[in-house]
Amino acid sequence: MTVRVDIAEQATVAELVAHIDAGEDVLLTRDGETVAIVTKVAAPAKRIERIPGVWAHLGPMDDPDIFFRPDPEFAELAEAHDEDDFYRPQTPEK
Repeated sequence: MTVRVDIAEQATVAELVAHIDAGEDVLLTRDGETVAIVTKVAAPAKRIERIPGVWAHLGPMDDPDIFFRPDPEFAELAEAHDEDDFYRPQTPEK
């Protein structure tokens, strides 16, 4: 069922929430024209619970600090010298 409320009447919020909680849609109107439709929000989907130790069958990590050290490939790229001349300002030749 839909409840139509004119803003000029200024129905109490508690009354409107009661209608919405009962599953009814509330139409807010101004001068007979619908301004907004208020509906009940669906309950959020239940999250899947985490299971600690789900990857335990893979055994302990060989190097637990692997994520804290810099990647050697990125370090090599950061020190690349092949494009230094491209970005260095050119001096006019005499």
